[in-house]
Amino acid sequence: MTKLKMGIIGAGGIAQNRHLPAYQSLGDMVEVVAVQDVNSARAKEAAEKFQIPLVFEDYHQLFKEVDAVTICTPNKFHAEITVAALEAGVHVMCEKPMAMTTEECKQMIGASEKAGKLLSIAYHYRQTDAAQVAKRAVMDGEVGDPLVVRVRAMRRRKVPGWGVFINKELQGGGSLIDYGCHLLDMALWLLGNPVPVEVLGSTYNRLSKTPNQPNDWGIFDHEIFDVDDHVSGYITFQNGVSLLLECSWAANIKEDTMHLSISGSDGGINVYPFELYRPKHGTFLTSEAKAEHNEQEAGLRQAKNFVESCLGKAEQLVRPEQAMQVSQLIEAIYRSSETGKSIRLV
Repeated sequence: MTKLKMGIIGAGGIAQNRHLPAYQSLGDMVEVVAVQDVNSARAKEAAEKFQIPLVFEDYHQLFKEVDAVTICTPNKFHAEITVAALEAGVHVMCEKPMAMTTEECKQMIGASEKAGKLLSIAYHYRQTDAAQVAKRAVMDGEVGDPLVVRVRAMRRRKVPGWGVFINKELQGGGSLIDYGCHLLDMALWLLGNPVPVEVLGSTYNRLSKTPNQPNDWGIFDHEIFDVDDHVSGYITFQNGVSLLLECSWAANIKEDTMHLSISGSDGGINVYPFELYRPKHGTFLTSEAKAEHNEQEAGLRQAKNFVESCLGKAEQLVRPEQAMQVSQLIEAIYRSSETGKSIRLV
């Protein structure tokens, strides 16, 4: 069996904790043959830890040795490296978010179509048991026509104290573009990615710019914090659905909360924990199911889906057009907050 030759661009935490272990578990289908990072010491460390034979300082050199790459760099470089890889004839798995702007997403999709190579974005929450069960329930008509969707991705005090997460120039944003994007992507996917019409958003970072704040995820410099740590948004769609969004790295709340629910014409669904609500038998019926938010398993499934898609044995779960819609809405929420006005998209 022919193995897919994989390269890793960006050898930081997400590469070493998710993608590399996942690819190694698929040893009969894929082999990671090369790694590149602007930090050469980190690239060499990853190569030694995961027995990767080739280390490059320039990612362009890496393209000659691989069939596909997984891009794990700061968000600012997603589009640039993705387009270069696709133009070199290499399939691409890019970490989320897809890019900093909708225009960059369009460039990535155009390069994929021109090259005839796959482009997938690492929205791995779709691969969890909870997401898969919820998708089947919605497709089976359990909620009827979706009406109102609620998304909450809330952390009490967990600003990432490592990497470049608080650097707007490199990341484009904070809690929304890093964490809220996962739940937003999943909600859109469950809805079948309807056409968004209007977006109203507000962003905040007052807590993380205040000195001497407690934080569970390490130490960061409040004086240079320039991204959002709390965001709220309201989105309407062409089919009449409305979506309420709230996400945070640093909220004054009792405990972390991850919530996604859909209220529909025939029933309702809650994803965490999985519950289904329907009027039935002359009363209100609540059904439960064991469907875990198993991120480690989801990472393995994501890797397998991408590798098999590259080998022509599967259809990729995350389409780039869907990932672009997430970026479009994130961009609109930020723009709405900056201007103090709602943003019309159609």
